Amino acid sequence: MSPWTLVAAGGVVVGYGALSRRLSTTVFSAPLVFMVVGLALGPLGLDLLDEAADPEVTRTLLEGALTLVLFADAAAIRGRELRREEFLPVRLLTLGLPATMALGWLVAWWLLPGLGGWESALVGIALAPTDAALGRQAVANPRVPALVRGGLSVESGLNDGLALPFFVLALAAADEGQHGHPGVVVTFLRALVLSGALGLAVGRAGADLLRRSVAQEWIDRDWRQFLALAVPVIAYALCVATDGSGFIGAWAAGLAFGNRLRAPAAPVAEPGPAPAAVPSTRLTEWLGTLLASLSFLVFGAVILGPALQHLTWRAALYALISLTVVRMLPVALALAGTGLRSASVAYLGWFGPRGLASLVFGLIAFEEHLPGTALTSGVIAVTVGLSVVLHGASAPPLGNRYADWFAAALRTTPDLRENELG
Repeated sequence: MSPWTLVAAGGVVVGYGALSRRLSTTVFSAPLVFMVVGLALGPLGLDLLDEAADPEVTRTLLEGALTLVLFADAAAIRGRELRREEFLPVRLLTLGLPATMALGWLVAWWLLPGLGGWESALVGIALAPTDAALGRQAVANPRVPALVRGGLSVESGLNDGLALPFFVLALAAADEGQHGHPGVVVTFLRALVLSGALGLAVGRAGADLLRRSVAQEWIDRDWRQFLALAVPVIAYALCVATDGSGFIGAWAAGLAFGNRLRAPAAPVAEPGPAPAAVPSTRLTEWLGTLLASLSFLVFGAVILGPALQHLTWRAALYALISLTVVRMLPVALALAGTGLRSASVAYLGWFGPRGLASLVFGLIAFEEHLPGTALTSGVIAVTVGLSVVLHGASAPPLGNRYADWFAAALRTTPDLRENELG
């Protein structure tokens, strides 16, 4: 990697960091800024960074970022919050997510004739998970109903992990009988059953060790962060070493780690909350955020730039359909009969941005050298790039507009379903 690339990457981190609070209320989201800088560094610009020269950089950065994000998001999900939001995240995850994957599969099969059935399924599944970071203002705006904000946050924190098994099995089916691939049954046992069990065991063991160390006052406050950071690394590496899925292991570890730390019996060694999952995983969250931002820089340079050079009308049309119909129709169907107003359903449907998980899924599919690999990765890249622009730019104005609608509706109808947590 060129030293000038490192200078540029460090410069954009420093520059965005210095203005991050001011920029957080504008259309210039972190993913957008880093992606644009990446485009400038790639073959469409200065040509300082390309995948051929640095193939491992892209893979290591994206996979490392997703591992930490999966763990931190899963660890932050509280069962109490999931129950509090009641129907919303449950319906989005159990009805909306499968319908989104299925509809994305069918549209890809129809619109992208270069792909077979399983390759089309990979596209639909890869573009189903959402990434709240791309539309942060839509979730962070305090004037937006807590029910809606919480529902989007919980959905984003869980749907990438829930989509992983479907992606792994579809990839195994597409690659079965080729390249020495073990097949669907063996993949199911290794990637889902074994990796899930290993992840849960590692996460629980790490949480138990942290609880005991805090209770006995053995551990320094700063080292809590390092201990938590090591848990997803161990889970990922252990699952990879057993030919499983490191991502499923990291996600399962996060679920076990967070829930175990929040157990009622958790000891308290000092005033304030027990060795809570959120403070203990703060370094993991911060590092995951930084790596995710840098991932969008590399994405812009080595993935999106080349994809734009070979952009076809079919890929562009699929990206538009994926971000609109494929997301919004399943959400509308999943929320039918819940009593939510059409404005809320539209808001929830639109803010389903595609991000880091989709990028990593696309990279994994690309490295399997399946038929239509270039088309698959290109469509995913264009969809994510378009999502970064559209969702990032629309989050501030639409968040404020929806909040204004909610405030006006609340004055005339105090018992709005959206106000249940208000």
